Amino acid sequence: MTKIQNLTTILHHAAENGYAVGSFSARYTKLILPIIQAAINTSSPVIVQLSEKEIIRHKVSAEAFAKEFYRVVEQLQPQVPIALHLDHTRTLETIKAAMDAGFTSVMIDASEMDFDDNVALTRQVVELAHERGVTVEAELGKIGTTDFVETDHDEEMYTVPGEAKAFCEQTDVDCLAVSVGTAHGVYTVRQPSIDFGRLEDINRLTATPLVLHGGSGVPSEMVVRAAALSSGGVSKVNIATDLELEMLAVVGRTGHLTEEEFNTYSGDIIEKSRNAVRLLVEDKMNNYLRSSNRA
Repeated sequence: MTKIQNLTTILHHAAENGYAVGSFSARYTKLILPIIQAAINTSSPVIVQLSEKEIIRHKVSAEAFAKEFYRVVEQLQPQVPIALHLDHTRTLETIKAAMDAGFTSVMIDASEMDFDDNVALTRQVVELAHERGVTVEAELGKIGTTDFVETDHDEEMYTVPGEAKAFCEQTDVDCLAVSVGTAHGVYTVRQPSIDFGRLEDINRLTATPLVLHGGSGVPSEMVVRAAALSSGGVSKVNIATDLELEMLAVVGRTGHLTEEEFNTYSGDIIEKSRNAVRLLVEDKMNNYLRSSNRA
């Protein structure tokens, strides 16, 4: 039986066993299949995700994305824990549409608001989602960016451990994205870093699984260490840009494509793109997340 889940069991198992689960942004519906195939090949739990800005940027709806996800699941019959997650989202309308479409987890990103407003909106989403068995991710602190695909700002503000404790207690959120040094996008001038002491402090104060955004380009040893911290570490790592760059290299393009543009390529090019993405995801699962053989 296919193990489609929300994030509760998936992330708690990762936290208890010192590894991280990859949350891979397919961005294009045709890249959902290689992500799930990689999870099957490595016997790894996996999260497939799409963000609100990706919906706009790539012109693909949550409904179309979910439809292809469930089609691939029906085709491949994966016997590994698998979730469909809505990444960075700021509007209740998009969150409700995703839940209606079958997403098993959603993220409300109210990190640009002050603490109390972030708590209030997150709690509202938690109440809506938990009624439907859907898990919720939120963000506290501000995670920087280099390409503005996931977020509208490049401001960075590290998560305060004491605030993380209060936030989780007041919202009942299922996992928390924290700002500890990574950034969305491609690292060019700045170098990736992780404040491990801060991670440990947050873990000690809350049992809520933590999420590391901006996983593309972070050295594997940093991620392995972050996941294996005795305090619980990071349980979910978002990886997006690396996958798209791998696809674009095969296609011979720079920048991004829309869903419709990618679908115009020949079956041979699309298959080569899928194969490249599958190999990359398998490598991440084996050597970066250490999630292989954890299913």
